[in-house]
Amino acid sequence: MPKKSSKPNRGFRVADQIQRDLAELIARELKDPRVGMVTINAVEVTPDYAHAKVFFSLLVGDPDETAEGLNQAAGFLRSHLFKRLHIHTVPTLHFQFDRTTERAADMNALIAKAVSSRSKEE
Repeated sequence: MPKKSSKPNRGFRVADQIQRDLAELIARELKDPRVGMVTINAVEVTPDYAHAKVFFSLLVGDPDETAEGLNQAAGFLRSHLFKRLHIHTVPTLHFQFDRTTERAADMNALIAKAVSSRSKEE
């Protein structure tokens, strides 16, 4: 019976390591004033490790301006990732604003409103 390949898990491990390293690099090394308090929510890496979509959220600031700053700093961040990661190909980084937290807050507000209106009816 052939052994199961660990290759599918490797992509997840690489993405997870990139997420941790990017969070640290952005907080400590990046000096761009457009990039404020950024949280890296997820990283998706292509199977050939050529590209990585980096999903981020913000506490304060303009998402478009922050995305522009992060995408302009992608080369700088990639070069620092190359020093940290021990893989042959470090992916090209593509930053995208993640609206999941906004949607979750909106859904919670709708649920709270529905619950309060239901309790008033009873």
